[in-house]
Amino acid sequence: MSALAATDKLFFERADAALNQDTAARIVEQSLMGSDDGELFLEYRESEQISLDDGRIRSAGFDTSLGFGLRAVAGEATGFAHAGEISEPALRRAADSVAAIKAGHSGTAAEPPRPTNARLYSEANPLRLMDFSARTSLLAEIDAYARGKDSRVVQVMASIAGEWQAVQILRPDGTRVADLRPLVRLNVSVMVEQGGRRETGSYGTGGRFSYDAVTSEQTWRGAVDEALRQALVNLESRPAPAGEMEVVLGSGWPGILLHEAIGHGLEGDFNRKKTSAFAGLMGQRVASPGVTVVDDGTLPDRRGSITVDDEGTPSSRTVLIEDGVLVGYLQDRLNARLMSMRATGNGRRQSYAHAPMPRMTNTVMLGGTSTPEEMIASVKRGLYAVNFGGGQVDITSGKFVFSASEAYMIEDGKVTAPVKGATLIGNGPDSLTKVAMIGNDMALDPGIGTCGKSGQGVPVGVGQPTLKMTGLTVGGTAD
Repeated sequence: MSALAATDKLFFERADAALNQDTAARIVEQSLMGSDDGELFLEYRESEQISLDDGRIRSAGFDTSLGFGLRAVAGEATGFAHAGEISEPALRRAADSVAAIKAGHSGTAAEPPRPTNARLYSEANPLRLMDFSARTSLLAEIDAYARGKDSRVVQVMASIAGEWQAVQILRPDGTRVADLRPLVRLNVSVMVEQGGRRETGSYGTGGRFSYDAVTSEQTWRGAVDEALRQALVNLESRPAPAGEMEVVLGSGWPGILLHEAIGHGLEGDFNRKKTSAFAGLMGQRVASPGVTVVDDGTLPDRRGSITVDDEGTPSSRTVLIEDGVLVGYLQDRLNARLMSMRATGNGRRQSYAHAPMPRMTNTVMLGGTSTPEEMIASVKRGLYAVNFGGGQVDITSGKFVFSASEAYMIEDGKVTAPVKGATLIGNGPDSLTKVAMIGNDMALDPGIGTCGKSGQGVPVGVGQPTLKMTGLTVGGTAD
């Protein structure tokens, strides 16, 4: 069954359906007439999360939601209304509300997105393919396995979460686009204790596939082993030194720094409003030679991938920085139209209750030619940051602060003692010019990212090779 047929059954053909397709199309056409753009976004979502702490199920939740968001765009202005039901009366009320935005405006409706036959992930509902009892049993196995691995384990936390989102987008010209999106995730956290000192390690994995991809024995045991390894490394860590030094960033998840410090600044809305540090720099060198950054929503099964965005535009592979030169922005339809650029399939929203905006999908720096060993050997004294925790970034200035959850000192070209409390402090655009060596080991993150912007969260991916950066400021805890 096609995604369009499947969503028709959810939204228009249920026994209790309060809206039919023809009526919806007519209301959308009438309410958006004279607007520059707009759409009706229909959504059904099932989601669940089960978590275990110290051998007991701490929480278990299941939720379903159904609703729509109707948007009219006139110039730069947006009228948006939503409802937690799909019915003719609710849609007519929303139509009356959004009509006010186009009062006195006579626009020409933008061309609809081009269609796509691409399918980047399974459309099956993962929540229906594995018994609830099997998921709780798995969490108990994780707890027992972690405690059996090392006598220093004092606490184990694990969770498994999944969702299935069905969306259909109706445009005033009658164009309809649909997508069925699975998403699952497994997280493990292990706390160890030795000599009165306690440390924690964690690992997660997931993507747009069924539960069996994260519940296989090889996968969940690997997650426990990695969480335990990190915890034991942290037990041996010493306070991190502070100062300006060379930093080697690990591959994969450390790309979160690229996402936060640079990726947001390349989103179309910030550049149209000239609030990004990258505004007005199109075609100029903004990074070291060799630095190429892409946002790719077309990677199969990845957490940040989308067959179509939440405006109906097919996702794409958008080159943002090519060999150090700024060549592109991430665009939704509104900002692309106002900037006379192409929509890139990055119009995303958290749910039917939110209007779309430019958002990243899977943001990746491509690989180079150096080996990680060559980079480390070239550092006299510096930091090797393998994993990151939280961070903050100011889009306008580009300034960022990120904490390293796993890091080591590099001394005389060798990785030595693990350190704790290291933070990287810098400026996103400036940091791109400090990339001195680019590794040949580009890797994607394990599938755990969620991006926040303007109160909305969406799943994303990141990736990068090992990088050597010069002159970064490291905040530390050493006396």
